[in-house]
Amino acid sequence: MTVLYLVRHGQTEWTQTGRHTSVTNLDLTEEGVAQARSLRDRLDPSRFDLVLSSPRLRARRTAELAGFGDHEVDEDLAEWSYGEFEGLTSPQIRERWPGWRIWFNGCPGGESAEEVRARLTRVVARVRASGAERAICFGHGHASRVLALCWLDFPIIFGQSFPLEVGSVSVLGREKESPAILRWNS
Repeated sequence: MTVLYLVRHGQTEWTQTGRHTSVTNLDLTEEGVAQARSLRDRLDPSRFDLVLSSPRLRARRTAELAGFGDHEVDEDLAEWSYGEFEGLTSPQIRERWPGWRIWFNGCPGGESAEEVRARLTRVVARVRASGAERAICFGHGHASRVLALCWLDFPIIFGQSFPLEVGSVSVLGREKESPAILRWNS
C-alpha cells in the first residue's frame, strides 16, 4: 500500500492573517520560503515515486523550494473554492452568516463539501492505483484535510478536528488492514 505524504504550503500574507485563500494566487512570504526550504532536511525527493501539486503558486513554490521541482500539477488538489468568502476571515464571514462552518455550510458561489470530497476522492484513487510506494501531495489547509478524510473514508465534518499548520508534513498509510494517519502536522 502506498504511503502518502501531505505537505501544506508555506505561509502567505493571507494565511498569516487568517484570510480564506482558494483561487487568489498568492506567493509565499519570507517566512513561507523558509518553511518550504526547511522541508529539504526532512524529505528526500528520490524516495517518492509520485509527486503531485495543487496548481496554485503557493503550493508549487513550496514543492520547488523543498526540492521537488519535478512535480505534476493536479487540478484536483486545488484548495476548496471559497466563492463569496474568498479573502475573508472566519469572523468576517460569521458577521454575515452567524454560526457558519465550512464543514457544514460550504461557500456560496464556491464549492459544496460534496464537490470538494468528490475531487479529493479522485486524488486518493489515483494515488492508490499508481503502485507508488511513496507519494507526496503539495496542497492547502482545507483540501488536504478533505484528502485525509477521503483516505480514511471518514465523514467530511471530521475535518474540523484536524487543523493543518502551514509548512507541515502529514503522513497517511495503513495500520494493519485499515487506512490510518501515521503522522499529523509534523
